[in-house]
Amino acid sequence: MSEKGKDRGHRRLKVVVVTGLSGSGKSTAIKAFEDLDYFCVDNLPVVLLPEFLNLREKSSEDLYHIALGMDIRERSFLESYPRVFSTLRERGTNLEILFLEAADEALQRRFSQTRRKHPLVGTGTVLDRIRAERERLKDLKGMATRVIDTSNLNVHELKRMISRLYTVYPEDDTLHVNVLSFGFKYGVPAEADIVMDVRFLPNPFFIKELRDLNGTQDPVIRFVMQQGHTQIFLDKFTELVNYLLPRYREEGKNYLTIAVGCTGGKHRSVVISEQLKVQLAGLGYPVTAGHRDVEVD
Repeated sequence: MSEKGKDRGHRRLKVVVVTGLSGSGKSTAIKAFEDLDYFCVDNLPVVLLPEFLNLREKSSEDLYHIALGMDIRERSFLESYPRVFSTLRERGTNLEILFLEAADEALQRRFSQTRRKHPLVGTGTVLDRIRAERERLKDLKGMATRVIDTSNLNVHELKRMISRLYTVYPEDDTLHVNVLSFGFKYGVPAEADIVMDVRFLPNPFFIKELRDLNGTQDPVIRFVMQQGHTQIFLDKFTELVNYLLPRYREEGKNYLTIAVGCTGGKHRSVVISEQLKVQLAGLGYPVTAGHRDVEVD
């Protein structure tokens, strides 16, 4: 077997179907996948998906990470997707379904702002069509690997979320960890696999000299780390995570997001996330840290 053939044999195909409600951000998501070097096709007829994958198998191109936009714009989608998706999964295809949705009010506002027509054919108002589409897609949502509500996400935030969730890591037996700080007042990150609440720690927000700083700055770091329970918590939480990560890897995960939250996502969660990053790196895990809400006003 050629070196190229050996390489193909050891890499695993990953197909992400990007679908969901009209106006929920599917085009933005596809662009985000393109930025991550996925091979992308938008509005591919679902009945052609098996043949597309067959052609990909015969191709000389190294296409291992594929993102496909599919939704009700394609006439046969609603009647065909259950059979196609179920059959591929039964065959062992690594098929992920990413379902995007948003609240009725958010979708109605987006259609009004862009002056786009809702693609669902029928009578009634835009809101009527939004609700009809939601009803028709409820079974597809139930099949989804991941559901993201984009109601409160702008274009840049959705792209960052896709990047965190679907960045292609080297193919090895290592679990890649992302530690993400956030503020509970802005909602729990949709991509979180583990969520830890650190609001039990004293809040620097109530210290006048620290209020306008954040958890990446030395005065806030010192304040949080000097609290009596901080190091004890870090040691115990790191021990728990260190026990869990091999279990997640055994289940086939290549990457995992640990979300650490405080009230506003600026002080305690940022400090703890950075400290957890150091501790996990010391245990040999490839780990990154990000801070979702540290710059939110």
